[in-house]
Parts: sequence; C-alpha cells; structure tokens
Amino acid sequence: MTRNERTLAVGIDFGTSGCRAIAIDRDGSVQAEVDLPLPPPVRQGAAVEQEPSLWASALHDLFTRLLSAVPAKSIGAIAVDGTSGTVLLADVAGAPLGPALMYNDGRATAEAAAIAAVAPRESAAHGTASGLAKLLWLRRQPGAERAAHLLTQTDYLNGLLGGRHDISDANNCLKSGYDAVQRGWPGWLEQLGIPRHLLPQVVTPGTTIGSIHPELALRYGFAPDTQIVAGTTDSTAAFLATGAAQPGEAVTSLGSTLVLKVISERPVFTPEYGVYSQPLGELWLVGGGSNSGGAVLRQFFTDAAMAALTPRLRPERPTGLDYYPLPAPGERFPVCDPTLPPRLTPRPDDAAVFFQGLLEGIARIEQRGYQLLAELGAPWPVTLRTVGGGARNPAWTALRHTLLQVPMVEPRHTQAAYGAALLARKTLMEGH
Repeated sequence: MTRNERTLAVGIDFGTSGCRAIAIDRDGSVQAEVDLPLPPPVRQGAAVEQEPSLWASALHDLFTRLLSAVPAKSIGAIAVDGTSGTVLLADVAGAPLGPALMYNDGRATAEAAAIAAVAPRESAAHGTASGLAKLLWLRRQPGAERAAHLLTQTDYLNGLLGGRHDISDANNCLKSGYDAVQRGWPGWLEQLGIPRHLLPQVVTPGTTIGSIHPELALRYGFAPDTQIVAGTTDSTAAFLATGAAQPGEAVTSLGSTLVLKVISERPVFTPEYGVYSQPLGELWLVGGGSNSGGAVLRQFFTDAAMAALTPRLRPERPTGLDYYPLPAPGERFPVCDPTLPPRLTPRPDDAAVFFQGLLEGIARIEQRGYQLLAELGAPWPVTLRTVGGGARNPAWTALRHTLLQVPMVEPRHTQAAYGAALLARKTLMEGH
C-alpha cells in the first residue's frame, strides 16, 4: 500500500484523567475510537506531578486497542494534542530527568515574579501555570545540568512516536514564552538565563515533523513512512473538532468552567482579563475563561437532579434573579476581580426557579464575555457551537440563544482527539 493509498489519520488526545485515540478517513468519518483512563496526577500542596512513563505506557495501550479495529498499514499520519503548560526536562536522548510538572502546578511563584519583571504584558508566559515558570523552577533541581530539551506533554509523546525531541508546535510553546506574532523565541528570554539549546524549533500545527519510529513500525506494523504531524493543545484540538474554521465562528465550552473562543483575523492580548490568542493557521483563536460554570451548579444539584429539573424550566419566562454564579470568591473574565464574591441570593423555595436563575446568570456572563472580546477587537460571533456537559441541556440552550441572538450550530465533533486527527488528515489530503 503506497502512502497515497493509506486512508486513515489518527488523532491522540492526552488529558488530565484519560487519553483517547480516534482514526478518521479522508472524509472525516470516524472509523475507530478507543479511550483509556490515566492515574490522577500526584498532588502535594502546590505541587502537581505525573510520571511521563505513564503516558508512554498509555500510548502503547491505545495503539494495541486501536489496531484491533483498523489495520496499521491503513494509517498514513498521526497527530497528538496534550495539556497546555505541562512540561518536563529531558536528556539528549529524550529520556525524562524527572516527573512532568502538570499545567496546574503552582510552585514556581518566585520564577513567575522574575518573568513578570521582563516579559511583555501580552506574553502567555506569565503566572505559575506557565511552562516558562516551570522551566526556571526545574533548572534549579538536582540533575538539571544534564537537560538537553524542554518538552511539553505533546513534545514528549511526539518524541516517542518519531524519535525527534527538538521540535514543537506554536500553540504548545506559547506558555513557554514563544512569540506567535513575531514567530520566534523572544530576546527577553536571555534576561532569565534560558539556554537556547533547551528550546525547540517551532512549527505550525499540522506540519509534518517526521516519520514513525522504526521500532514502532516493526512492533505494530505501521508503514515505515507513516507521518508524524505537529499537534496542538487539548483545548485548541477540541475547538478544531467542532468544525469551526472561519472568522467569527465561536465555540463555548460549558464544562466545570465557562470558556469562550472565537476565530479572529487578528490577535488580541489583554492579560488583565486573561484574554490571549493562539495562532490558527493564518487566523487567530481569541478566548477567555470565567470561573463560573458547571462547578457552581454541582455545588447545589447532582447531575440527576439537574436532569429531573430541566423539564420544569421556562426559558421564555425570566426569573428576574440577578445571580453571578461563582464557586468561590474571585473572577478573571469577563470581570477581572480576584475578590469578586458569588452573588446567589435571594434563593427561592422552588428548586427549578433557583436552577433556572443560575443558568440565566451563567448565560449573562457568556453574553458579556463575547461583548468584551468584541470590544477588545475580536469579531462578534456569527455562529456559535457548544461543547461540554451543558450543551445537552435544551432549556439552557434556549436561554443562551435569547440573550446572544446568534445562530446555534451543532458541533461536528466534541472530542479533542478528533481535532488532532483533522490535523493529521491535512497531511493525507495534501498528498504528503
């Protein structure tokens, strides 16, 4: 079977609690899908770590299961997405020098302060969650002198797949300090003493970066020229999965938190509101995230209770309750106030009215969020796709549509692995 005859592209998604692989054909139809749980990261105070060996083991288990459903020889390209801001140091052979620091590891407070003193305000490298802060922290640990590569989670997995440890994608590198506008590593990194040899070559997501490692080809039966394609972050892969692709097309994630993203022809950086932009080919993905969302709802209702109450909701009859639902004090977008208290009173006796009031409050936050993005220079949504658990609530959808007055479009798919598979499929469609 020649390369042009291989018809399947595989996307692999690594999240916090699990991983998934999806094989799609050239038309985008899913031919196989498998998922596996991952052990939770180890938490100790502000430290949140995970052993990369767990990812390696899970990757092999995914292949074993996926290839029981589709033949390895039919796969032409593979792309991976991973959690943004999860990093580790590796030696010259790509072997980890210790555990990976997860995206929400918060130890690098002194390092974040050092970055704040030199980094431009629009850089995504600010804060303890950044890969750059974690890199500075890791370089102070024993054995760091043997480091040859800073790897994101995606980079590490790509190294396993293709044997290259010196290349990454632009989206995963943003939190490590990469300048997506200038398309290079900025000069201010030198003020932090970052050795340039640790930083990867950066390419656009969807770029072919090599072929499958010979050992994997032999072990699983892949064709030797199966392409490894640069992936992206899990959130961007999930956006791509929905089918949104043109300026003005937006996606709201109604998960534990509320995340808004819209495609723009130009980037927007307003860090005081947590608004950043990721490159999306020649376009930009502009977004922000509120602390409101499903986590607030679950403080008062179980999933079963919400399902039972939903038929009693009356989206055409507003409750008049002026809630700002937050799980705890503090908001980042569209209001930037670390002390903002939740507003959840008065509480009516009728649970359905209270539930509807919470949904109305979150919908108003979504409305204000898209208004703020538009005020900052992003387009107002021309269509809106919704992912996350809240997408399944028809009354909530009706509430949101009344406020936003934007056409609601069904997402093509909702899994990040599907978005990664689309990046891999790009290589097949271009005939590489």
